[in-house]
Amino acid sequence: MFSPKDIIDVLAQNVRQTMSPFGIPRFMVNTWHKDQNLPDDGEYLLYTGLMYQFAPYIEKSTHYLESFEDTAKARYLKYARYVPGYLSGAGLALMTRARKKSEAGQPLKNVVRLLRQSRVNFGYRPDLDHYSGILLYDMGDQKSFIAHARKVAQKLQRAKINKIITIDPHTTYALKELFPKYTGAHFKVVPYFDLLNLGPQNADLEVTLHDPCFFGRYLKVSDIPRKVLAGLGIRETRIRNSKDFTSCCGGPAESVSPKLSSRIMDIRAKELAEPGKPIVSMCPICLGNLKKAGADARDLSSLLVQHI
Repeated sequence: MFSPKDIIDVLAQNVRQTMSPFGIPRFMVNTWHKDQNLPDDGEYLLYTGLMYQFAPYIEKSTHYLESFEDTAKARYLKYARYVPGYLSGAGLALMTRARKKSEAGQPLKNVVRLLRQSRVNFGYRPDLDHYSGILLYDMGDQKSFIAHARKVAQKLQRAKINKIITIDPHTTYALKELFPKYTGAHFKVVPYFDLLNLGPQNADLEVTLHDPCFFGRYLKVSDIPRKVLAGLGIRETRIRNSKDFTSCCGGPAESVSPKLSSRIMDIRAKELAEPGKPIVSMCPICLGNLKKAGADARDLSSLLVQHI
């Protein structure tokens, strides 16, 4: 296991310098929207929080952490905070395969298609779409999280943003629950699946749904994607740990101990695989971990666009 303080120091420095936990310049991360012809205004602002875009970089950095854990190299991690964020971030970006980066943007394009199909009035402004800082909060660096959250909130307030559509559970929780508490900024925050109106279909399909912790345990919105699926004729298998009692995928532990994360991940993947049906989730962290464990997992958005 790595020293949590060493990890936190590196992440916090990167966020301070680049507004990204990996130090990757935003123009290198957030490119998915360039072929979508999106308006920049609407009743809602589409806000990705860059979590899906970060997925391939999380995979790559975790790969290196796994090779260092419980070795003599682990002690040198603390010196990473002396490397400028943009420098280490650009290096990580260059080491990550272009195909992985392109694939990471597909769920976001799916969401755009679903929102358009549902006639939701929304716009997108990449200049306002920032990482929420949620990992700093998760790891206990409340001071750094608050400083970053205030910057993000101020930009949204100056742009007079009131209503926000989110895509992943981490960003949703940060903007809906943490920003009001720690920055005083209040927005109407709605996960995209709560705005969908896709019409009745008869997909005649059965899936196993994995509820991310923030959507299931804390925001308690697990019934909403199930209603959307049911409207398309997609049935859900029953497993023991779901909805408010969902089990963690192991993602929150991977920064400190990839080995511990893998053990948690394997337990959850086996539970989800038991019914023998395709596994569906709505979190890039969960999906990455489940696929790493060999699970047949896909994003909710990809399933929905297939059946509209």
